[in-house]
Amino acid sequence: METIKLSNGIEMPLLGYGVFLVPPQEAERCVSDALSVGYRLIDTAQAYANEEGVGAAIAKSGIQREDIFLVTKVWVSNAGEEKAAASIDESLRKLQTDYIDLLLIHQAYGDVFGSWRAMEKAYQAGKVRAIGVSNFQAARFFDFAHYVDVKPMVNQLQCNVMIQQTGIEPILNETDTKMMAWGPLGGQGVDGIVKSEVLAGIGQKYGKSAAQVALRWLTQRGIVAIPKSSHKERMAQNFDIFDFALTAEEMQQIAALNQHDTGTINFQDPQFVKYLIETYG
Repeated sequence: METIKLSNGIEMPLLGYGVFLVPPQEAERCVSDALSVGYRLIDTAQAYANEEGVGAAIAKSGIQREDIFLVTKVWVSNAGEEKAAASIDESLRKLQTDYIDLLLIHQAYGDVFGSWRAMEKAYQAGKVRAIGVSNFQAARFFDFAHYVDVKPMVNQLQCNVMIQQTGIEPILNETDTKMMAWGPLGGQGVDGIVKSEVLAGIGQKYGKSAAQVALRWLTQRGIVAIPKSSHKERMAQNFDIFDFALTAEEMQQIAALNQHDTGTINFQDPQFVKYLIETYG
C-alpha cells in the first residue's frame, strides 16, 4: 500500500474504505470484508451512526491495531469544546479503541473553533494521532487555518476526476494539508465516471477498469481516496490499483475531464445547512 506523510510525520494510506450510507447493521460485515481484502484505512463518522459496527469488525479482525488507520469525524451537533470532547470519548468507546488515527471536523458549521480546541487537547493527550477538517471550502479553510495553533493535517473534500479541487490545492499547500477524497467514483450529482470512454480507453492499456483508473489518478496526485462498496468483489477491484502507473500524458487527458472543480454541493446554501442539521441532528 502506498502512503502519504502528514505534516506531523504520520504515514497515512493513500487508499481506504469509506462507510458513508452503510447501514449500522451492515457496517460490521462490510468493514470485515474490506479488511480481508487488504484495506487498512477505514473512514467513518459520528453522523453515519455505524462507528460501533466499524469497531466490532476491527476488534474481531485479528489485525494489530497499529496496522489500521482509523478515521472518524465530529458532527455539527457535537460542536463546541465541551460537547466535542465528550463526543471524542464516545467515539473511542464505540470504536473499541484507545486512539483515533485521524479526527476531522465534519462540516464547517457551529462552534468549529471550540471543537478544534477539544481536538487539539485530544491530540496532545494521545487520544488522536492527527487532526483535520472536512468540507471546508477554500476561503473557509484559509480563515480557519489562520486562527488555530495546530494546522489541519487533512481536508476531506468531494473530489474525483470530474471534481478535481485544483483551485484549493495552493491554499492547502501553504499549511502542508493533504487532501482526502470522498465520492472518488461519483455520486452526489456526479455521473459517468465508471462509464467514461476516456478512462476505459486508458484502462485497456493496463487491463484495468475505468473506476480503477479514476482511483489511480487520485492517488498519483497524492490524494487519499475512500471508495465505498457493499460488495466484496468490487472492494477488491477498487483496491487493485497499485500495480500500474499512469503516464504524464494520461494524467493530463484525465485532467481535461474536470467539470465542477469545487464540487456539486453548495455549502453556502442555508437550505443545505438546515437539511444537514435536521436530518443528522
